[in-house]
Amino acid sequence: MHRSCSIAVLVVVVFGVLGGAGRAAQQVPAPERFPQPTQGDYLIKNFSFRDGQSLPEVRMHYRVLGTIKKNAAGQVTNAVLIMHGTGGTGKQFSTNTFAGELFNPGQLLDAAQYFIVMPDDIGHGMSAKPSDGLRMKFPKYDYLDMVQAEYRLLTEGLGVNHLRLVMGTSMGGMHTWLWGEEHPTMMDALMPLASLPTEMSGRNRAWRRVIMDAIRDDPEWNDGNYTTEPPSLRTAAEMLFIMSSNPIVRQRQAPTGAKSDADLDAYVTTYVKTNDANDVLYAFDSSRDYNPAPNLEHITAPLFAVNSADDLINPPELGILEREVKRVPHGQAVVIPLSEKTAGHGTHTLAAVWKPYLEQLLKESAH
Repeated sequence: MHRSCSIAVLVVVVFGVLGGAGRAAQQVPAPERFPQPTQGDYLIKNFSFRDGQSLPEVRMHYRVLGTIKKNAAGQVTNAVLIMHGTGGTGKQFSTNTFAGELFNPGQLLDAAQYFIVMPDDIGHGMSAKPSDGLRMKFPKYDYLDMVQAEYRLLTEGLGVNHLRLVMGTSMGGMHTWLWGEEHPTMMDALMPLASLPTEMSGRNRAWRRVIMDAIRDDPEWNDGNYTTEPPSLRTAAEMLFIMSSNPIVRQRQAPTGAKSDADLDAYVTTYVKTNDANDVLYAFDSSRDYNPAPNLEHITAPLFAVNSADDLINPPELGILEREVKRVPHGQAVVIPLSEKTAGHGTHTLAAVWKPYLEQLLKESAH
């Protein structure tokens, strides 16, 4: 079964969202009501990168919920891997809109029933990254390196030999496709969110190039040897602000020029305070050779690929998801129509929007 939304449906829904929708999102956030993860670090010894470099140690930071359960044969039965997007961390899943919708008692990924692993990928968060000291001498990691580190964290560090579910958002969604190809018998189900199973190309490659070129061409970047963050980090933040939501939400939230400028300035100010230009450059460059397309037939586990129709990064008009998922033996495509509940690319962490599909996937992949 392959689902998509037609242009006709999109037109109707576009006009349906205009008005006062979204005001609740601007209110004071509700108190956190979800389980809090335990954090830890695992040091992977003698890690070899695909660029030919190696490090004696690679630190992988992680967050976990729940405890491991095994069957009589010693196979782990309840492990869930959830992977974050470019520039993110595992912390991004500790929100009311994600954890509060999935991890509480009786919910789909009840932390009392599942062992949930949310790593910080290489180059991100509290895991090994260029800003730790190596700067531009840090190995030029790519997505397959990141998947290898995730695999070693799970198998060597946490003792996970099987996964009930692999899922991820944006970059983590792209990693999910690669997990299905690299370790096809290790999981029961796959759910990539906000991603496409194709070579990094077209507009998706172009906007990433804008960020990378801005940093590399900035004289104050100084080949990565800056003492204060270069101005180009602001350009990266501004590009991310544009790409991460949909224009209807942006217009609703900022109906005047002054409010638009204020929102952008606030986002950029926070981003520059909490990010490093070399880390950002590496993170976006790591997608350079992403291309699961040649090996999609190798994915054997049931897979639900979920995108939203208002995603500027993965627009449904391309038709790539619907076409390529047919090559996955047990694959299905879901494109969620634009509505008052979607938020462009950021819909990937609004679990209330897509959790019915997760429920269906878990049922269809149950043993």
